[in-house]
Amino acid sequence: MPRIWIEYLQFLMSQCDLTKTRRTFDRSLQALPITQHNRIWPLYLKFIKSHNLPETSIRIYRRYLMLLPEEAEDFIDYLISIERWDEAALKLTEIVNDEHFVSKQGRSKHQLWTELAEILCRHPDEIHSLDVDAIIREGIKRYVDQQGKLWISLAEYYTRSGLFDKARDIFEEALANIKTVRDFSQIFDAYTQSEEKLIQIRMNQENLSEEDEIELDLRMIRYEDIIERRPLLLNSVALRQNPHNVEEWLKKVKLLENKPTEIVEVYSDAVQTVQAKQAIGKYYLLWVKFAQFYEDNGQLEDARVIFEKAVTVEYVKVEDLANVWCEWVEMELRNNNFEMALKLMQRAVSIPTKKTSYYDQNESVQNRLYKSLKIWSMYADLEESFGTFESTKAVYDKIIELKIVTPQMIINYGLFLEENGYFEESFKAYEKGIALFRWPNVFDIWNTYLTKFLRRYKGSKLERIRDLFEQCLEYCPAKYCKHFFFLYAKCEEEYGLARNATTIYDRATKKVPPSERMEVFNIFVRKVAEMFGVTHTRSIYEKAIEMLPDAEAREMCLKFADLERKLGEIDRARAIYAHCSQICDPRTATTFWNAWKDFEIKHGNEDTVREMLRIKRSVMATFNTQVNFMSAQMMASAFHQQDKEHELNKMNDLENIAAEANQQKMPEIKNAVQFVKSDSSKINNGG
Repeated sequence: MPRIWIEYLQFLMSQCDLTKTRRTFDRSLQALPITQHNRIWPLYLKFIKSHNLPETSIRIYRRYLMLLPEEAEDFIDYLISIERWDEAALKLTEIVNDEHFVSKQGRSKHQLWTELAEILCRHPDEIHSLDVDAIIREGIKRYVDQQGKLWISLAEYYTRSGLFDKARDIFEEALANIKTVRDFSQIFDAYTQSEEKLIQIRMNQENLSEEDEIELDLRMIRYEDIIERRPLLLNSVALRQNPHNVEEWLKKVKLLENKPTEIVEVYSDAVQTVQAKQAIGKYYLLWVKFAQFYEDNGQLEDARVIFEKAVTVEYVKVEDLANVWCEWVEMELRNNNFEMALKLMQRAVSIPTKKTSYYDQNESVQNRLYKSLKIWSMYADLEESFGTFESTKAVYDKIIELKIVTPQMIINYGLFLEENGYFEESFKAYEKGIALFRWPNVFDIWNTYLTKFLRRYKGSKLERIRDLFEQCLEYCPAKYCKHFFFLYAKCEEEYGLARNATTIYDRATKKVPPSERMEVFNIFVRKVAEMFGVTHTRSIYEKAIEMLPDAEAREMCLKFADLERKLGEIDRARAIYAHCSQICDPRTATTFWNAWKDFEIKHGNEDTVREMLRIKRSVMATFNTQVNFMSAQMMASAFHQQDKEHELNKMNDLENIAAEANQQKMPEIKNAVQFVKSDSSKINNGG
């Protein structure tokens, strides 16, 4: 039955009788069951599209959508093709708001929204049935990632409608609400281009009236204002992205230079908006810069009000609160309010009724401030500058009592007491510091203490200074002890016994790191030669040659031999050369062998030269044998590795043969393959 109708309808379509054909299509749809309508409708739609009958076509499409609502996109495309923008926008709005609608053309809701916005903006005069402003604003709320384009579309709608002031308001509103730099760039560029076009159109007009020229000047001023405001607008975008970004708030203040009223508003907004725990950057700087702004403008009382509020804020770190107090004190110092500065420090370090740990995060930073080293350091500096001796001493003692003192503060305390003539008190301060710190932090304290003690008492309290040096060296690591050994030895040289000095140098050679022993031995030799004569240095040279590594021992042997030569002890010098030759490879230690050769030429004879050459050959043979032995070991190791690899290859071959035998179901081979570990022969070094 549908086949007959289809052929009949196709025949009528060829006759070009529009009314009869349309009525026949309607009769066919009435005659056929609804399950077969899908065979008629494609032909019907083809028929109406082939003729310019927009009203009739729209009514027929509406009937078609009652049967197949999912074909709405086809209807929309037809409406667009015949430029029925109002109805196309209505239908697009309908399917966009339908949560169950699925595009047959594979378009997303976002793409449909984009198409709707484009229709609304480009044909404002034809759209009468929709509230364009409300629709696009709804899209802006829904599609956050496309806000820039949608704002531009809304502004374009008003521009095409001739409402230029309204379009400008839309651009300003957009710039005040967007949160991404990408959207800002799109909107700002569109805004400036729109203003440029309006200015260009006005400038191209001929015979401008006075009012037109005034309007043109206003547009130029407005355009320049937009360009000038760009950094500030961009900064506002960054703050909307993250209102807790301290750097952006401070940048905004710089952009508002020479605008004090607006700067105060920005600072007020910043300190109220930014949360300390979420702040990016140094939160306390907002308060400090705010107060400094008032100070720079001569409003000290207002600056103090800001600081009073700042010290009550719950910061994340104690250091932040300490920085606020210090900045406040420095402001008072800059304005010569020294008593006020001292009072502020006393307030800052006041100990709460309930003592807490500095690192207890459950306690407020205000309750933990009394253990801030920064605060106490500044307090001590202020007391030294403007306070009394007793008040300064009390501050340092309190710092030590709280155990927040540093080695440098101990040294400063000692120097302060010394400057005021309290030498023993300064030594007690150093001893307190020594009791608090360990190595290596205590190095500077010991160094200052011992130096000051020697300068004060010289040799009058020798036993006491000896006890101090022994106490220092008892736990001093090898890395730091050289300096104190030299200082101790110098003390004995100047005020004590030379014998004690040599003992100290001898102890130093045993305790210092190997890298510093050569230096210690050289000084030891020089000092003994000065105190007892060069002949007493022989035992030191012998000890040095025994303790030092070969390279340094070789150098020490040359010095020792030269000493014996100068003393006329030629045989002793030759014996030293012979002894040292055992650690001097003739191929590398050419300096030594040349020195011995020169020595024999000057002080030896034919027999001694021959003996030197014999020793040289013997030493060379010894070193060659060692090299050959090492080479033999390396070759043996290489051959052993090759044997292992060869055995492994054999094993792999046997495993492959066994696998093939299993596949062919051959009898199982029972002979086990065994490996015998080979013994590498040892090379014995003869004589």
